[in-house]
Amino acid sequence: MSEIQNKIAGLVKLREEAKMGGGQKRIDAQHEKGKYTARERIAMLLDEGSFEEFDMFVTHRCTNFGMDKSHTYGDGVVTGYGTIDGRLVYVFAQDFTVSAGSLSITMSEKICKIMDMAMKAGAPVIGLNDSGGARIQEGVNALAGYAEIFQRNVMASGVIPQISVILGPCAGGAVYSPALTDFVIMKRDTSYMFLTGPKVVKTVTGEVVTTEQLGGASVHSTKSGVCHFAIDTEEECMSLVRDIISYIPQNNMETTPEVAATDAINRCEDMLNEIIPDNPNKPYDMYDVIRAVVDNGEFLETQESYARNIITCFARFNGQSVGIIANQPKFMAGVLDIKASCKAARFVRFCDAFNIPIVTLVDVPGFLPGTGQEYGGVINHGAKLLFAYCEATVPKVTVTLRKAYGGAYIVMSSKHIRGDINYAWPSAEIAVMGASGAVEVLYAKDIKAAETPEAQAAIIAEKEKEYNDKFSNPYNAAKYGYIDDVIEPRNTRFRVIRALEMLKNKRLVNPAKKHSNIPL
Repeated sequence: MSEIQNKIAGLVKLREEAKMGGGQKRIDAQHEKGKYTARERIAMLLDEGSFEEFDMFVTHRCTNFGMDKSHTYGDGVVTGYGTIDGRLVYVFAQDFTVSAGSLSITMSEKICKIMDMAMKAGAPVIGLNDSGGARIQEGVNALAGYAEIFQRNVMASGVIPQISVILGPCAGGAVYSPALTDFVIMKRDTSYMFLTGPKVVKTVTGEVVTTEQLGGASVHSTKSGVCHFAIDTEEECMSLVRDIISYIPQNNMETTPEVAATDAINRCEDMLNEIIPDNPNKPYDMYDVIRAVVDNGEFLETQESYARNIITCFARFNGQSVGIIANQPKFMAGVLDIKASCKAARFVRFCDAFNIPIVTLVDVPGFLPGTGQEYGGVINHGAKLLFAYCEATVPKVTVTLRKAYGGAYIVMSSKHIRGDINYAWPSAEIAVMGASGAVEVLYAKDIKAAETPEAQAAIIAEKEKEYNDKFSNPYNAAKYGYIDDVIEPRNTRFRVIRALEMLKNKRLVNPAKKHSNIPL
């Protein structure tokens, strides 16, 4: 065998060694926990044969605590690029078989390298997280490594899409990188996120809590809102990432991807003419409306179990990707509160950053009253949603189905905050407040002066009818041009598609500034 052949054989051997990570024993331990290895996860995520790996032979440079006696190729993370449905993406996958996936300065350098490359190439970054946290032996160098990643997360925000998949531990400072990205996916049962673990919590507060109760997928998908998607298996996680990528552009300079439409543009849905109950206090399911108007009834919802009084999802109209924000009258009457405002605001800002048109379906009775909301800062949080819609320059199409009261009417992409096309169904009620509350304010003296309860009831009934006749329809708003057209519900899909087509070449630029100061 020639010298060059010996060198090639040596390379092949080293590559095989690097691919084994922490060794077969630790790989088996990972599998026993129901978890895949870093490379297995990348293989599931990317198009077959498309992955190109970088820095396979990187090792740590730490000499503390006997670390100089042990070096593993790759140093606990697999990095590189590949394709999803033929489209370029960059990916890093932490390898729990190597030092429990703990972050060293060299691991950080590997991650930062592909983030820098993604920014230059204008392609999404996908992080597969499974790490025990900072590598304690490296001290401040490990913390510096995290900070370098965080800085790049922030610089990439709004420039390229960033998706974080949590497949194991993610604790301490490590949680801030996913929190800075656009979407967080967590696998149920094996993943968790928290700043301080159960032991520290018990020591400091005396509270006894399990890992799952403190930071499991169910907690972050229902209570904190940190998690956008909670998934049962790793296979589903990877499939979901591929679905998300299919709806969004590669970067902020591109338009949304389009697919060949297989659903008729002029498909009418007669059920929409019957979906609004005669009783204004009776709920209906907004999901039924969404399924009826989008292509093939398909959509991808974010934060499904969090702030369920508002729906945020991706869908397509005639093959064009859009973001939908919709009040859900089936939950808390579709009222806006702190959580719903934050959820919707973040989604609006993502869509606007990446040139995704926004379709808003409105049925909102107002903001949730009460000391809990006021003390919690509903004014500031509600202002986030208002700010997001006002700032957005993408095409905005709004359809008011039923109630649109008070400040909530303004906030939900009204004409006054640069809604491009604002439609209303004949059932729409656009007013400062509902008839009952308005009559109590407007006719308080008359009601009080009535001599009997029966007389008071008669006045209230008469004045409520008068108020409803005036405002329980969309024509008063249409008279001022605040509603562009009153449409038949069954034609909603067709009218929205036509509006989006008309707005395809919309150009709107906000005033030059360093950055805005959104109410936080």
